Amino acid sequence: MNSSDLYLSRKRSNIVGLTLSMLAMTVGLVALVWILFVLLSNGFDALQLSLFTKDTPAPGSEGGGLRNAIVGSLMIVSLSVLVSTPVGILAGIYLTEYGDSSKTAELTRFVTDIMLSAPSIVLGLFVYAVAVATVGNFSGYAGSMALSLIAIPVVMRTTENILRLVPGSLREAAFALGAPRWKVSVMVTLRAAKSGVMTGILLAIARISGETAPLLFTALNNQFFSTNMSAPMANLPVVIFQFAMSPYENWIHLAWGGALIITLAVLFLNIIARVMFREKVKV
Repeated sequence: MNSSDLYLSRKRSNIVGLTLSMLAMTVGLVALVWILFVLLSNGFDALQLSLFTKDTPAPGSEGGGLRNAIVGSLMIVSLSVLVSTPVGILAGIYLTEYGDSSKTAELTRFVTDIMLSAPSIVLGLFVYAVAVATVGNFSGYAGSMALSLIAIPVVMRTTENILRLVPGSLREAAFALGAPRWKVSVMVTLRAAKSGVMTGILLAIARISGETAPLLFTALNNQFFSTNMSAPMANLPVVIFQFAMSPYENWIHLAWGGALIITLAVLFLNIIARVMFREKVKV
């Protein structure tokens, strides 16, 4: 095969590859636009002031809103972030700065990979067996525990990856000044990679905001407004699931509104994460 035939063969292969890639991208975009169009067309009709000021209605009643579910989701997710953020960041620092090649680090990475790929319902069942069945009641704390198990591996892996982008010369300069390892890790390396770490935290929040399966087995639901984390608590994912499966038009209408709220919140967090990630690592 001469050079001209080789060029034509590679050109045909390139055209075929580009055509298949564009076709796959088009199919994905069409499906995504279709989903968003249906969500926006049904969700915007439900966006009213009562959606944020009234609680979920009883079966068959008119009106109502999602105030209790919105507040419950904010409390559950906020507690999950408070738990998962320090644990994930400190574990990521350990994997990068202290146990880079130790057996403990290898085991930690292995367990992290399993937790990242495990179905969320499995983690929900685990928390149900540990924190719900033993106590005898559902609670917001159990829901936060389940969501924390989902968020910790995301924060941990993001922190580890972004800390590895920090040049070694920056650490060596800090060591040359006599700084101990813990101060180098916290005051120098982590500070240099703070934008990437914050990106991981925001992505973890977006990851757990719409999780339904873990909350079905832990926080369950509550028709009334409640801030008691020790009792069953209303939350948007479970309310959307239950209302969307109901025969009541009013409930289905509220389910569309709740789905739009979660979608806009996750979209907002992803936009913030991408804007922050542009900064990369500051040295």
